[in-house]
Amino acid sequence: MRIGFAVPQSGAWATPANMRRVAARAEELGYAELWTFQRVLYPVGHPMGPVYRSVHDPVVTLSYLAGVTETIRLGVAVVNAYVQPVVLAKQLASLQIVSGGRLTAGLGLGWLREEFEAAGIGFERRGRRVEEFTQVLRKALTEDVVEHSGEFYRVPPSHVDPRPEHAPPILLGGAAEPALRRAGRLADGWISSSREDLAGIAPRVAVIKEAAREAGRDPEALRLVCRGVTRVRPAGAKEEADGERSPLTGTYEEIRRDVDDLVARGVTEVFHDLNFDPEIVTAEPEEAMRRAEEALEALAPNA
Repeated sequence: MRIGFAVPQSGAWATPANMRRVAARAEELGYAELWTFQRVLYPVGHPMGPVYRSVHDPVVTLSYLAGVTETIRLGVAVVNAYVQPVVLAKQLASLQIVSGGRLTAGLGLGWLREEFEAAGIGFERRGRRVEEFTQVLRKALTEDVVEHSGEFYRVPPSHVDPRPEHAPPILLGGAAEPALRRAGRLADGWISSSREDLAGIAPRVAVIKEAAREAGRDPEALRLVCRGVTRVRPAGAKEEADGERSPLTGTYEEIRRDVDDLVARGVTEVFHDLNFDPEIVTAEPEEAMRRAEEALEALAPNA
């Protein structure tokens, strides 16, 4: 079981200094990977809430942290398919090279219509688009001559160099059955969203593995990564309207038990993400960091 940690990326606590502190301490404590996420814009008046109001770019953030770390892996979960895949491939290839091969690239369909509109990309047919997007991205990261002519993308015969010695693993997100099956067929694994019902994650894992087997792939080789929307709360605190405790919400002991339960449900990796805790992103930066550093220590792989 690999345990990761998300760096400060949303809200007032997401300063360069705090990013460095979390990254360095996570590496010291033996965490497997540092993680980021993407939100390009926040429509005026949208009810998304403070988590998404101010978010740094994930690839730039990881590029910055690649220079202040040495061994810990660097993951983005996820970049959505309203960017151009060859341009993204160039960015990811450079990051893979400068980081010494430590990158994991997560791709998603996206769900915020306004971001697609701002990018000049149609919101419909996102599933078909992300499938072709993944194909183009792999070609650009691995092939000497890249050429593609499809429904959404055209690439004339071209070199997209420099290419990394080893292409980064590509994970796909999504919760609907077609998205899960797509991850099993095409990707190196799957990554859950911040809105995933972790109590019901086992059936999703089963669908992904079934799709991999049907495609002639080894389902046990897939990475099945859970974004852990982690909220540290006192004993007895309830976060859901029905009065039940949400997985990864509660005391450190409860959260560690939840991680063990996710392993039993088929997840291979969990990363703790405090950026999705409104109490963190709306707190004064000093208080947010105090709580984050406490969580880093308490939830470390060997704690």
